[in-house]
Amino acid sequence: MESYERRVLRPLPPPIAELWEIALNLWWTWQPEAIDTFSRIDAQLWEESGENPIRVLSSVDSKRLEELAEDDGFVERVRQLKRRLDSYLAQPPKPQVEEIASLGKHVIAYFSPEYGLHESIPLYAGGLGILAGDHLKAASDLGLPLVAVGLLYRQGYFRQYLNVEGWQQEDYPRNDFRQMPVEPVVGAGGEALSIAVEYPDGPVHARLWKIRVGRIPLFLLDTDVEPNSPADREITGQLYGGDQAMRLRQEVMLGIGGMRALAALGIEPKVCHMNEGHSALGALERVRLLAENLKMGFGPACEAVAAGGVFTTHTPVPAGNDVFDTWLVERHLAPLAPRLMVSTTTLLDLGKVQPGDPAGRFAMPALALRLASQRNAVSRLHGQVARKMWQELWPGLSPEEVPIAHVTNGIHRSSWLSPKLWELYDRHLGREWRERPGDRGVWARVQTIPDEELWGVRENLRRRLVERARARVARQRERAGMTRAQVEAARELLDPRALTIGFARRFATYKRGALLFRDAERLRALLTRPQQPVQIIFAGKAHPADHDGKEIIQTVVWHTSMPPFDGTIVFLEDYGMDIARWLLHGVDVWINNPRRPLEACGTSGMKAAMNGALNVSVLDGWWEEAYSPEIGWAIGSGEVYDDFEYQDKVDAEALYGIMENEVIPLFYERDDTGIPKRWLARVKRSLEVVSLHFDTERMLTEYLERFYLPAAHRWEESTLGRR
Repeated sequence: MESYERRVLRPLPPPIAELWEIALNLWWTWQPEAIDTFSRIDAQLWEESGENPIRVLSSVDSKRLEELAEDDGFVERVRQLKRRLDSYLAQPPKPQVEEIASLGKHVIAYFSPEYGLHESIPLYAGGLGILAGDHLKAASDLGLPLVAVGLLYRQGYFRQYLNVEGWQQEDYPRNDFRQMPVEPVVGAGGEALSIAVEYPDGPVHARLWKIRVGRIPLFLLDTDVEPNSPADREITGQLYGGDQAMRLRQEVMLGIGGMRALAALGIEPKVCHMNEGHSALGALERVRLLAENLKMGFGPACEAVAAGGVFTTHTPVPAGNDVFDTWLVERHLAPLAPRLMVSTTTLLDLGKVQPGDPAGRFAMPALALRLASQRNAVSRLHGQVARKMWQELWPGLSPEEVPIAHVTNGIHRSSWLSPKLWELYDRHLGREWRERPGDRGVWARVQTIPDEELWGVRENLRRRLVERARARVARQRERAGMTRAQVEAARELLDPRALTIGFARRFATYKRGALLFRDAERLRALLTRPQQPVQIIFAGKAHPADHDGKEIIQTVVWHTSMPPFDGTIVFLEDYGMDIARWLLHGVDVWINNPRRPLEACGTSGMKAAMNGALNVSVLDGWWEEAYSPEIGWAIGSGEVYDDFEYQDKVDAEALYGIMENEVIPLFYERDDTGIPKRWLARVKRSLEVVSLHFDTERMLTEYLERFYLPAAHRWEESTLGRR
C-alpha cells in the first residue's frame, strides 16, 4: 500500500504558500474566484489534472511558482481567498440552525456509501453520491452541526470508454490518495487512528481519513491496511464492486465500522441519518452501544435508536434496494447477537419484510425503516410510491397512512451554477441571491435582467459547450484508433448557434435513453429543419452488469455515426461531474423521459434549469411538483400503462409533438435584434421558480425542522437519566 504519510506538501514560495490551505478544503469547489485562481497557475495543467489543485501545486514548474509569487495581483488574490476561507470557517450558524447547533458540535451523523464532491475525488457513482455531496456543502453553508461518514475506495467507480462497436468498456484506475485532499486521522499520540470490526473470519481493521468540506468533516474508512488479509483489504477496494457477499462486507464496514469510527473520535451523535439502506447495520451497532454503555435492554435500545434515526430512501426500483440471503447476513451478525443478548433470529427479523418468514430475505431498507422513526422519500410522487412499496411493514395501515414522508431533493446552487450566471446575478440581484436564497423577492429580480445580457450569457455557454464537446470527441476518436481525418472532423461537429438538447444520466432501462430514436424518420425531420438546426448531446454510464443498459448506449452511439445524425448527435464518454457541468451550463433544453413513476427525483433537471435551460420531461420526480406551462414542457399528462411498448409509443409521440410544435419554433422566434424574447420569458420564469424552491438550503431546512430537531430531542428523552 502507498503510505499517505510519505506525501510531503511541496513548499511554495511564502507569498503564495496559503494556496495549500485553500486546496485542502473543498470550500474552493464552490467558489468561482478560487477555481479561477487555481486555473491561472497553469491553464493546461489545470485541465489535464481534472481541475485538481493538489496535483497542479505538486507538479507545476518551479519557475512558474516563482513568477506567481512576484505577481502582486496574484498574491493579493491568494490573500483575499485565504481571508474569505477563514471568515467562512468562523461564521456563526445561520439563524435557522441556532437551536440544534446549541446541542453540540456533532449532533448529526450522516452516512452514505458514496460522495460526489468534485470530479478530482472519484468516490461517487451517480445521483446518490452527488446528492450526498450537495448535502454536506449545504450543511457547511448553514453551519449545521453535522459529521459525515463513508468509505475510502482505492478504485472508486469505473471509468467508461467505448470500443469500435460502441459497446461500453470499464476501466478501474487506482486512486492516488497523495493527489487527493484526504488527510490521515491521528490519535493524541500522533499514531494513525483505526478501528476493528468483527467479521465471520476474524476482525477487520480500518484506518480513518478525513476530507474537509467547508465546515463539515467527512471521515472515511480504509481497509487496505496491515494486518488485514488481501481479501479484507478489498472491502474498500471498489465502489459497488464484487458480488453480493462483498457488497454486504462493505455495508458492515460502512454501518458498524462507521459507528465505531465516530466512537473512536469521541463523537456521540444524537441523530444518525442513513442516506439509503447501505449503512443500516450501523443502527444495530448503535443499539449495542446503548446496551453496553447505558445498560439498556434490547427493546428500549431499539426504541431509542429509532427515536434518533433518520432514513432517506432514494429509489423505487428493486435493484436499488439491497436484499441479501439470510444465511449470509446471519454469518455477519453472529458476533453481534451475543453482545445484545438476543438471538440472530431476532436480529434477522428486523430486516425481513415479514418477520418470522423462514424463506424471507434480509432487506437493508426494511431494517432502516424499522430503526428510524423519521423516514422520507425524495419527492412528493416518490413518497406515494414508497408508501405503497413498503406497506407490508405496517400491515394494519393503508398506503396513505404508512409513516414515510417526503423531502424533495435540492441542489447546491453554488456548486452547479455557471460562473457567467454568477457574475450576471451579482450585477442584477446583488449579493442577496447568495445570502438569502429563500427570499422570493430576490429571485423576482431575475425579471429585471436585460434580455440581451441573459441571451449573451446563454450563447457564450452554448459555444463553450460545443468547443469542449468537439475536443472530447476528438480525443475519443484518437483513443479508438480512428484515422486522422476522422479525428480532425470531430473538431467541426455541432453548431454553436443551434438549439442544443442534453440527455445525460445513468443508462438504466427505465430511464429510456433511446426513446428519441423510436421513430428515426421523425427524429431526422426534427434535426434537419431548414434554418432551424437542432442537435443532441448524450452522456451516461450503464452499470457494468447491466447488459440492457449497455445495449441502449450502443444504440445511441450507432446513430451518432449514421447520416443524417452524424455531426448533430454526439455521445461523450465517461460521464462524471465535469461533463455534467459542461452540459448543464450549455444546453438549451434538458430532456428526461423515464417510465413514470420510477424516477425518484432527478436533480439534473434542477441544475439545468438554474443555468437557464428549459426542461422537457415526463411528470415524474421533482418535475411533477415544479411543472407549469410557463417554465417548460411536460411529456404527457402523467399516464401510466402496464404495457411498456405502448407506454413508449405514447410518450415518444408526445415528445416529438412538443419538439416539433412548441420547443423548436419558440427557440427560433426572434425579434429584430435576433433575441428570442418569448423563449427568454420562460427561461426567466424557470430561473425564478426553480432557484427559489429547489436548492439545498430549502432541503436542509426541511430536514432540520421536520426530522433533525425532533429526532435530537427524542433521543435525549429516550436516554435521559442513563448517562
